Amino acid sequence: MAKTRLLGAVVPVGALRGSKPSAVGEFPDLAEFALLCKKMKVGLIQLLPVNDTGLESSPYFSLTAFALHPLFLRIGDLPEAESFKDKIAAINKEFNGDVRFHYHKVLRAKMALLREIYAAHEPPAGRLDAWIERNSWVKQYAVYRRLKEANDGQSWKDWPEYRDVTPEEIIALWKDPQYQKEHLFWAWLQEACDAQFSAAAKAVAEAGILLEGDLPILMNDDSADVWAHRDIFIQELSAGAPPDMYSPDGQNWGFPLYNWEAQEKDNYAWWKLRLAVAGKYYQAYRIDHVLGFFRIWSSSHRDYSSALGRYVPFTPVTNGDLKKLGYDKGRVRWLSQPHIPTDELWESFRASQFHLSEDEIAAAAKKVFSKALDRVGGEELWVFKKKVKGEKDIDALDLHPAIRPFLLFSWHNRLFLEYEKGKFSPAWYYRDSRAYRSLSGGEKQSLEELLQKRMARSEKIWETHGKKLLSVLVESSPMLPCAEDLGAVPNCVPKVLTRLKILGLRVVRWHRRWDQDKQPYIPFEEYPELSVCTAAVHDSSTIREWWEREADQKQFANFIGAPSLPKTYNPETAKAILFKTATARSRFRVFQIQDLLHLSAKWYAPDPASERINVPGSCNDFNWTYRLPASISEIAKDKDMVKTIAELSKVKAEKKE
Repeated sequence: MAKTRLLGAVVPVGALRGSKPSAVGEFPDLAEFALLCKKMKVGLIQLLPVNDTGLESSPYFSLTAFALHPLFLRIGDLPEAESFKDKIAAINKEFNGDVRFHYHKVLRAKMALLREIYAAHEPPAGRLDAWIERNSWVKQYAVYRRLKEANDGQSWKDWPEYRDVTPEEIIALWKDPQYQKEHLFWAWLQEACDAQFSAAAKAVAEAGILLEGDLPILMNDDSADVWAHRDIFIQELSAGAPPDMYSPDGQNWGFPLYNWEAQEKDNYAWWKLRLAVAGKYYQAYRIDHVLGFFRIWSSSHRDYSSALGRYVPFTPVTNGDLKKLGYDKGRVRWLSQPHIPTDELWESFRASQFHLSEDEIAAAAKKVFSKALDRVGGEELWVFKKKVKGEKDIDALDLHPAIRPFLLFSWHNRLFLEYEKGKFSPAWYYRDSRAYRSLSGGEKQSLEELLQKRMARSEKIWETHGKKLLSVLVESSPMLPCAEDLGAVPNCVPKVLTRLKILGLRVVRWHRRWDQDKQPYIPFEEYPELSVCTAAVHDSSTIREWWEREADQKQFANFIGAPSLPKTYNPETAKAILFKTATARSRFRVFQIQDLLHLSAKWYAPDPASERINVPGSCNDFNWTYRLPASISEIAKDKDMVKTIAELSKVKAEKKE
């Protein structure tokens, strides 16, 4: 079935509304949703991650790569919950009518009730033993969860004890009789989640539908896995994305990098276990940020942004390289350290919004010179003190807020980043740096040639690296891998994905010839068969919001051969866009459930922005809490929409001429 051309629907588990009133979508609701999908001829259901994220609502900030989220557990189906029906009903009644679910309120209510049920019906000793032995990861997870709660939810890095533990010490903690009851609570929860999710996954499979999970490549720094497996992570570096038009300073996700050399020593046991656990439920999986298997943009953990990030791995420029180009020690410092003229610092104070007097500026500047900067000889030129190693260090100096933007700008203003002694990587904005602008034409040319050679050499390393790591994944699991390969994609990535038969991702609005005039959309007949085609993702607006507020309607309407589409999105517009998108040669044509529902006027929210799943760069109670506008059974009664989606599933791929 994984090789069949399919229509897919993307839905977060929490978004589902089953026949039974509930505060949030739960694992058993998937079985009911699968029956609706069967009627609509939808052959694939794609989920967002369902791992435990604790108090974080984002499914990409998981506390574990293995444990499931108790938020999605249907308490009423637990055999121990029989005498708690009234309390379960009270929670569902309180929250069922909410347009979006209240993540923290619902989680607190459900966890409190689960603890009450566990206290009243504690499983007899030994009942969980067989399940625990089949799922040994639960021991470190349970110990971590118990310690995290004992420390008021703080990151393990802030715990007064047990920050640094060995595997043997974790097992000793697990066996401690004093904490057995608490540890078994977390194991009991996971056994219940596993049972419900397994049953739901089986029902999806019996409906003839492929279930695709989402495996974020990176792990939250505050997670059971990083705490327990310190050796396979690099915590001094933080993963992210380089600057682009949407994020001028890049994205610093705060996730540690993998120590691939350490993982290779045990034949990537952690990743293989992760795939084995996922394989209990899924037939396919989405690899979030697959580029990270080739090379990953990394910044210092002492920075907020990733403007001074670098690719890892990367072939560095060395002192020897720069010496060959004629640069002595002083000029290497000029290239790799920010230099601040005295007058620029004074002017930044004067131009700030704080309207400081000259006396106030003098006092504030004196503090900057003494705490943050060192003078270069007798010149009116300054460099940062050696103790300043990142943006967080600048903030820690407690300087006048008027100077903060200037110092951060100056911190980024360099041609090279010296990340290790004698090893240099070009800064993302190196051509805008003071040092680069000071070079002669010949110096710029020779430097660009050197950087091109280093980039070419690095691309060969990335290809080898990506092929090696992804081969481990492909060979370790029968699940079909689907890659999220968005962003600045090196040429080696599609080559390796194709060779390993991994499906790439094509998002219609971004799949364009960006280097050509007017950036034309790439025709659907040119989409590769080994790809997943979609018109919107969880981090973007829905098709409806995009059409009304972001799209060049004329250009896109002409592209799909429907020049007379109305400016206001309606089922006619939805049908034109979805049916044309479905002609892509991609093996899977996948749409968010919101975009499919827009084929019927019944399911339109007053504000299209309210139907988004996530708004990147924002942190609020809105993100990740989308719910269906009605119950699955109510939606199933919309026979015209069900029929239209069934017709959508039959759309054939356009052929290359």
